[in-house]
Amino acid sequence: MKSILYFSFILCGLLFHGAAHSLSTDEAVGLASGATEDRLKVLAKVMESADDRTAAFIKALSDDNVKILDHQVFVVQNGKSIDPVTGQETPLPEGAEDVVSNNRMRGEIDAALSSLSLFSSDDSVRLKAIKEMIKDPDASRMGLIQKALLNEKNEKIKIQIEFAKAAIEINDEDLSKRTLAISLLSGNATPETVRLLNDRLQTETEEKLKTQIKDALKQIQGKLAWGERLGTLFTGLSLGSILLLVALGLAITYGLMGVINMAHGELMMLGAYATYMVQAFFQHHFPQWFDAYLPVAVVFSFLTSAMVGAILERVILKHLYGRPLETLLATWGISLMLMQGVRSIFGAQNVTVENPVWMSGGIEVLSNLTLPWNRIVIIFFAAFVLIAMSLLIGKTRLGLFVRGVTQNRPMASSLGVNTNRVDTYAFALGSGIAGMAGCALSQIGNVGPDLGQSYIVDSFMVVVLGGVGQLLGSVYAAVGLGVLNKLLEGVAGAVLAKITVLVFIVIFIQKRPQGLFAMKGRSAET
Repeated sequence: MKSILYFSFILCGLLFHGAAHSLSTDEAVGLASGATEDRLKVLAKVMESADDRTAAFIKALSDDNVKILDHQVFVVQNGKSIDPVTGQETPLPEGAEDVVSNNRMRGEIDAALSSLSLFSSDDSVRLKAIKEMIKDPDASRMGLIQKALLNEKNEKIKIQIEFAKAAIEINDEDLSKRTLAISLLSGNATPETVRLLNDRLQTETEEKLKTQIKDALKQIQGKLAWGERLGTLFTGLSLGSILLLVALGLAITYGLMGVINMAHGELMMLGAYATYMVQAFFQHHFPQWFDAYLPVAVVFSFLTSAMVGAILERVILKHLYGRPLETLLATWGISLMLMQGVRSIFGAQNVTVENPVWMSGGIEVLSNLTLPWNRIVIIFFAAFVLIAMSLLIGKTRLGLFVRGVTQNRPMASSLGVNTNRVDTYAFALGSGIAGMAGCALSQIGNVGPDLGQSYIVDSFMVVVLGGVGQLLGSVYAAVGLGVLNKLLEGVAGAVLAKITVLVFIVIFIQKRPQGLFAMKGRSAET
């Protein structure tokens, strides 16, 4: 009862609050020390006209980031000690003790934070707070919700507050309130609403309401099904863009040059570790520019993998052209050496690459469909790399030389083309693109020495299925395999989906060895 009484004090303070005032030293000390009853009285008082600094201090209390010594209170965060009254950094004296709150005090602090969030000037903060209340409806918050409903001006948030109110009233003893709540919730197509309605269906005694709940569930699940379908398509497109990025480099080294490069996955892995190194460099030397590290990492990952690829081509692979089995074995051995070298330098454990702030979060399209920004960026990045590579191969002097050497090496040489240099440039380009693929992959998962092994088989399948030397075929193959794989995963599971896709590719290649798109014209060397 006392807890409810103090919560009522807080609520009344919100109902009749005046102009916000700054937190005083006495109030900060009163919130952090003394008997629970006294601390709750101070909490109720400061909530009457809490400002941002008061809200920050209450949040620090909730997070156990407050220390006290005599008549001084300190908020300790990120290794810094801050005066909660002035907001200025201040030395933390020796002997300062942690502020300890019992369960009752914590409950009131949490209630105060919810209250502050509901009346925040930031629309996103209010919306987030009300959605949390829908997930965890509590009848003791009904007065707070009703007050928020009266004050709210944003129609979108107002609708969500109505849903929060209905989430509580669905369990009300009043039959008419339950009926209205079910009717309102039928318009809120979210997994949380499905859970609420299912829970109520188990306890409902009125047959009429049971029928209403079943109809509402059917309506909501029909809407959610569209979110699941669109989510599957987006996930398939995302996987396809990743496969395309990985396969684009292989489309040059294998598709155009005919080199079976089993170290392609490890060149991609080097690009991922190059991204990790750039991230660490920015964290230590330019933390204020951390959100700009990714463009630098893209360039660095390309140059790192391209340089390693050029060295491999000059030192080893140029002696093995025309001998595919020996090339395969040599590049397989190189891949093992690269993996072990990375383990020796960075360790066997995975490392984490953080997303910049602008790649965090996502776009909420439907209640059960959020498109992550990191995957959206990767899709557009894959498209950019594809267009750039198409222009490079089709419109530049280097691309002309690569195509000429690929189709008729002796004739290209007789016309003055340095075929050895073209081989090196082309292999370095394919390796560099693999490095950029590793940079992209680092944004959606951990980076480890075995990263390349997870994609090498899939990338070969994309190139072979699309048609050797056909960039457009690689696009269709990558997107098609990505979507097909995700559709089958929903039916048969991840393992059976992989097996089914592999069987499909084997059968397809048996019927159409040239892949989706056959090479136009003919090679003079065939």
